[in-house]
Amino acid sequence: MNSPASAPDPATPTSSSSPSTHDATHGDPSTQDVAFGLDTFGDVTVDRGGRPVHHAQVLRDVVEQAVLADQVGVDAFGIGEHHRPDFAVSAPDVLLAGIATRTERITLGSAVTVLSSDDPIRVFQRFATIDALSNGRAEVVLGRGSFTESFPLFGLDLARYEQLFSEKLDLFAALLPEGPVTWSGELRPPLVDQHVYPKTEHGLNAWIAVGGSPESVVRAARYRMPLMLAIIGGPAGRFAPFADLYREANAQFAGAGSAGGGTAGGGAAAPRLPIAVHSPGFVAETDARAAELSARHWLVNRNQIGRERGWGDATEADFHREVRSGAMYVGSPETVAQKIATTVRTLGLDRFDLKYASGPTPHDDLMTSVDLYGRKVIPRVRELLAEAGYTAGVPQTVSRV
Repeated sequence: MNSPASAPDPATPTSSSSPSTHDATHGDPSTQDVAFGLDTFGDVTVDRGGRPVHHAQVLRDVVEQAVLADQVGVDAFGIGEHHRPDFAVSAPDVLLAGIATRTERITLGSAVTVLSSDDPIRVFQRFATIDALSNGRAEVVLGRGSFTESFPLFGLDLARYEQLFSEKLDLFAALLPEGPVTWSGELRPPLVDQHVYPKTEHGLNAWIAVGGSPESVVRAARYRMPLMLAIIGGPAGRFAPFADLYREANAQFAGAGSAGGGTAGGGAAAPRLPIAVHSPGFVAETDARAAELSARHWLVNRNQIGRERGWGDATEADFHREVRSGAMYVGSPETVAQKIATTVRTLGLDRFDLKYASGPTPHDDLMTSVDLYGRKVIPRVRELLAEAGYTAGVPQTVSRV
């Protein structure tokens, strides 16, 4: 979830529906507008003997985790894309299609789709297909990703890293209205009055993932797409300026009628676009148990990637620092709920997605984390937000996070 550079204003107005949240039957209505998701990258897990689990079994386990998330009331389930041995998922849309046939209510999406190394038309077609199979529950989160393995794998030039994302995003935005598309760019032949199939029944929800550059935030507003902030290190509160910038830019572009058309049908004001956060964490029955189960697996994942990138090794002290005051949401249901509620209030969020494992955490422990998040964390966060009088999308002054 890196942050792409700014793109030229799109020539074709686009539309993007706000992500669906599920109707609730209790609690304060304003807090029911906040959605809570779970994300996974399909990290290769280990069995109880410490032996790596085969990629095929990891994929089957992810399906079971998604089914459980649906059953315990989680609002959204996202699957990331990688092309390396420590992650089993290289084709999240295929996995999501399978999950769609076994779930009933949960929104299903990517976390993220690496648009730079994919074909925007094929991405749209695949997620439109998921949307049909799931009866309108699909969404796509578009980004550049934080890894570059897909570029040489698919024969793409890393020297065009910025241009690939900018141009492909522009084309994808032109597809969202689902009418005939006339579009031209430098990296592929033009389209002239071209239709793309299948059509969706109610539009495809599309987000832009941003890792933390102002240009990327403004671009999301320009394209009238919801913003997904990937906060994977440091205090969440340092992203408040990006959330504020997005709201300001969104209001300006909506008023000017650019990119997304600016107004709803009949001249009504354009709807406010949501802001979400994706951050890592893990839930267990107690704080001590959560730290015990997740610390060593987080360190395996962090240090393997760190050595590839020339970083120094992280320590358990680094892990506990991130849990205490950074971007790790690790602990008992009460501890995790308190931290999520503070982040939601500080940034004025409409949604929070927890990446519920980092590294080779065993499947059984992941299932426990999913279960606790749905049955205990989400209801408790809603209680905390209601007690604070929180309204989705409106930041509150709270203790620093």
